[in-house]
Amino acid sequence: MCDHVLSARLLDWYDTHARALPWRVPPDQSRLGRRADPYRVWLSEVMLQQTTVAAVKAYFDTFTSRWPRVQDLAAARDEDVMAAWAGLGYYARARNLLKCARVVANELGGRFPDTREGLQALPGIGPYTSAAIAAIAFDQPATVVDGNVERVMARLHAVQTPLPAAKPELTALATTLTPPDRCGDYAQAVMDLGATICTPRNPACGLCPWRTDCAAHALGIAAELPRKTRKAPKPIRLGTAFVGRRADGAWLLERRPPSGLLGGMLGWPGSGWSENPAAVPPPAPGRWTPLNGEVRHTFTHFHLRLQLQVAHLPEASTPARGQFIAGDTFDPNDLPTVMAKAYHLSRDWFDASD
Repeated sequence: MCDHVLSARLLDWYDTHARALPWRVPPDQSRLGRRADPYRVWLSEVMLQQTTVAAVKAYFDTFTSRWPRVQDLAAARDEDVMAAWAGLGYYARARNLLKCARVVANELGGRFPDTREGLQALPGIGPYTSAAIAAIAFDQPATVVDGNVERVMARLHAVQTPLPAAKPELTALATTLTPPDRCGDYAQAVMDLGATICTPRNPACGLCPWRTDCAAHALGIAAELPRKTRKAPKPIRLGTAFVGRRADGAWLLERRPPSGLLGGMLGWPGSGWSENPAAVPPPAPGRWTPLNGEVRHTFTHFHLRLQLQVAHLPEASTPARGQFIAGDTFDPNDLPTVMAKAYHLSRDWFDASD
């Protein structure tokens, strides 16, 4: 089957079945020449890295309501953006988001470059994100390959090589299908096909516009592809966190260093995280009590088990680490997920001991 015939068939399917997403221009509008806002495409693509559409929608709405233009985001306070990002994970994305917004706003007059090369020169924008913005916002013939597209290509061509070794081959196959026009619609169509029809488990092959040309479907192995190399087990790291509340209701928190894991985020003072962390003194004088139970959280490269110590602190307390945040301004939703878990686990102790 000719590649352009396959592309045209997929676009016909997309015209009817495209997902309605807040950062998109629907196909009936894009066919009339309307293009998606590069700022909204960029923001959504950064948020969607290793994160589901369902999880991103509320964050996207929050960001675009508070900071509707890239200039607004560039002018925002770092701590406000980091707090708005809390819970979305992979916090280096938020730091790079601010860096990129400030370059676009302050050095490029608020306009995103319209080429992959120009986009990829911006902070935090790599090959995938540059291709996505170039295709979706500027209708450039860029091949966009995410996990959904890799899965579709592996099945369409019955590629047996396991991921990640198969990535170059799958990208090359995807490139042959990228049409010269409606590039943004096509990029989103392939992603939609993988997200809604060619799913990881139980693909709905009977509804697929490429079913008759799918080699894996013909061989009866669609659900087995793509193959993946088995990953090594994640190590377990340990740590301690100190959750202290002053008599007036203020909480003792500290902002983590700007770089590294959870960089720039608020959190509870504590030890480092390792297989055998060194003991650290409490951040303020008080009667610190170890809590039963532990906080468990999984990061990309390791599992964390966090022991908690809690204490009521006097109003005259002078902490050696961190600062007090008034109870009426503290919002646990501003904390990264692991720190929010620590808050919720310790809150029962504080409520019971008041």
